[in-house]
Amino acid sequence: MKKFRIFILLFTILALRTSAFPDSNPPDISDKIISALSAGNSSELAKYFNTNIELAILDKEDIYSNSQAEIIVKDFFQKNKPSKYTKMHQGGKEGAKFVIGNLSTSNGVFRVYFLVKEVKGKYLIHTLRFELPNEK
Repeated sequence: MKKFRIFILLFTILALRTSAFPDSNPPDISDKIISALSAGNSSELAKYFNTNIELAILDKEDIYSNSQAEIIVKDFFQKNKPSKYTKMHQGGKEGAKFVIGNLSTSNGVFRVYFLVKEVKGKYLIHTLRFELPNEK
């Protein structure tokens, strides 16, 4: 009976710790990424880029350094001023998460997909895609 009480006590402490300190879990950065996309803020978005990132904008796709990708995204935002990002779907597993949504811009709507993965305890964007909605 004493072991059972100790088990219950430890379980309760762990449960309270998890709920009392939600920041101890990996942060959900998708909201910060979505804010940067909605605002067209390439420098804020680039804070979440991995060292190298797979970037696809319409028919141009390659792997770029984070600084190169920031310049390319900045150019895209200057040509297509964003106004709102609407999250359509998200999913993933431990250590990786993806979000798919629509980015409304001055030149129409783009489907935007990003994939974040955990790297040394931080979640960073590994893939970022801007596509026309009817592309697959």
